[in-house]
Formats: sequence, C-alpha cells, structure tokens
Amino acid sequence: MLTLFVSGAGWIEHEKDIDDMVVLREGICPGLNKDLIEALRNVDIRTVEELVSANLEELAQKCSVSYKALIAVRRVLLAQHAAFPVSCADMYEELLSSTAILSTGSHGLDKLLDSGLYTGEITELTGGPGSGKTQVCFSTAVHISCQLKQSVIYIDTNGGMSANRLLQMLQAKASTMEEQMAALQRIQVFRVFDVFSLLTCLQNIRIGGVQMECVGCSVKALILDSVSAVLSNMLGGKQNEGMSLMMQVAGELKTISKDLNVAVLVTNHATRDGSGQLKAGLGQSWSHVPRTRVLLQQVERPGSSSSLRVATLTKSSRQSCQLEEEFDLRCWGAPEDMKAGSSGKRKLEGGSPGVG
Repeated sequence: MLTLFVSGAGWIEHEKDIDDMVVLREGICPGLNKDLIEALRNVDIRTVEELVSANLEELAQKCSVSYKALIAVRRVLLAQHAAFPVSCADMYEELLSSTAILSTGSHGLDKLLDSGLYTGEITELTGGPGSGKTQVCFSTAVHISCQLKQSVIYIDTNGGMSANRLLQMLQAKASTMEEQMAALQRIQVFRVFDVFSLLTCLQNIRIGGVQMECVGCSVKALILDSVSAVLSNMLGGKQNEGMSLMMQVAGELKTISKDLNVAVLVTNHATRDGSGQLKAGLGQSWSHVPRTRVLLQQVERPGSSSSLRVATLTKSSRQSCQLEEEFDLRCWGAPEDMKAGSSGKRKLEGGSPGVG
C-alpha cells in the first residue's frame, strides 16, 4: 500500500514498500488504456508510485498525451492505492490530542522531564551503581499503577524486581487490600537475562501477544531496567553482532512507543570519559535512541540524606540541557510533589480514569 500525504508543496511520500509497488496495467483505472501505458513506459514510468510522484506537466509533454487525462488518472489511482491525504497541520493536531504525559510521582523529576513521561517517546535514566535507577523505576511503576490507574509492563534484566518491595510501596499509597491487589495486577513483570529473550519479549508486546490481566486498563508505560545489563558484554572490539542486536532492541522499543502510544522508560549504566565526567553507556549509536536522557547521582555532601538524589537533564528536545533537580527517594509521591502540569497535551493526574 502506498501512503501519501499532501502539503503546500504537493504530494509527499510517507511510506512505501518496494515489494508491494503496483505495476501500471489495463483495468486498474479508467482511462489507463494500452496506448497510455505504452507511452508512460517509454519514459520509464511503470508503477503507480512513479506516476503519482511524477511532475504531470513535464510528463504530458514527454509522452505527448493530455495533461487533463493524466490528472484524472492520478486522482483515481490515489483514491484506490493511497491513504486519505491529510495536511501536516492536521497531523500535528492529532499528535497533540493523542499524546499523554504520565507523572512519575516526583515533582522534581517531572519538572525536569517537562511534566513527566511522554507517550510515543523513549526516556532514559542513566547512572552508576547505587544512583537510584531501579528505585526510580519502582516508584514510577507504582505511581502509574496506583495513582493514575494505568497498566505498566516492567521488564527486569538484572534481577532487581521484588514483588514484596512493590507491595510495601503500594501499602503506603493504597489503604485497602483490594486497591493494593488491583494496583499489583496492573503491573506485569517479565524477567529476561539475555538480549535474545529481551527481543522475544519486546516482539510479543509489539504484536499484541502480551495481555494484561486487569481488564479495562490500557498499557501506558513500559519500563526496561536495564537495557545495558543485556547489551554491554556484547559490544566493543569486533563484535558486530552486538551492535546489530542493540539496534534491533532500539527498533522494537521505538515501534512499541509509537505504534502502541506507550511511554518507554529505560535505564542505562554510566561510565567516565577521559576527563572523568560521567556519561551514558552503550556508545554513540545508542545515544540517538532516547528522546530524553537524565543522569542520576547520589548527593554527597555533609549532612545530606542517603536517599537524596540529583537528576541532571543531559538530552532533551523540549528543555535546556544541564538543568538539575534534587529529590528524595523516600518522599516519592508526597503531596508537594504532585504539582506538575502541562499545556496542549493530556496530563494523567492521580485518580484519573484510564485513557485508551
């Protein structure tokens, strides 16, 4: 199927599959007779795609055929073989209306993320051991499940997931056993310990092979803790297969976020560059995968709490990089942390109904 969109400059091709191109032949369109087909072939126009993408004024002169006839043929071909055209402005409005922002539960982190996690995008948390990446993932999953009433897919690759810990966190947020169990059902956990199992899991999610137990709750978040745990040992040197697998993982995550309208949160380890500065792992190729990247570090100063963290925005398309916010892991979801808002997009607030 050929998909075209219209803009002020004319027809713009959006998607195509070269194996599915329709060859021009008699019978597929009124007015497309044998003589016209032969004339088009003489100037190397053999498929529907080539005809609808051509400059018809020039084509009419080259083929010595009627410009109006070509216009009529193209109009019919577009109706039969292309998606309904929409303007770029309409596409943008549709994007705004379909995008949701999920609060993480932390006012500081939400502020850094410009209100929270965006559906259709990949957000990355990076940091060294003990920086709080897994704790942030736990807290975010609990907040989305318990407060926002949305389902979460949690992929654990390093064995850090604990059902008891999740239950303890939910008990602090939900007063009744029924509410706690309902929130637990909205978090579906997958444990994978190698990149091949991870790819299989992601592919099943993408094709709809994963069904959430809690009926009526849409999956709005996918949390992967951590992506580097299954990829780091396969990269470096001449291990070309590792790079290929990493790009496959990236492709699956991007497709899930876009096609399923899901907010994807992944964690990555941190390394130090030549000057001793912390930087995200997995190299330059992976750096293009997340839309937003946040570096987590433990606050180290006299008298500071061991649960205090500083988050630094190192990559963003919406805010200035190097912005910093401090937050306390023990105060996640406190009332003073629930102030984040948004404009133009749907903000999922605590207690709001599920969004499909």
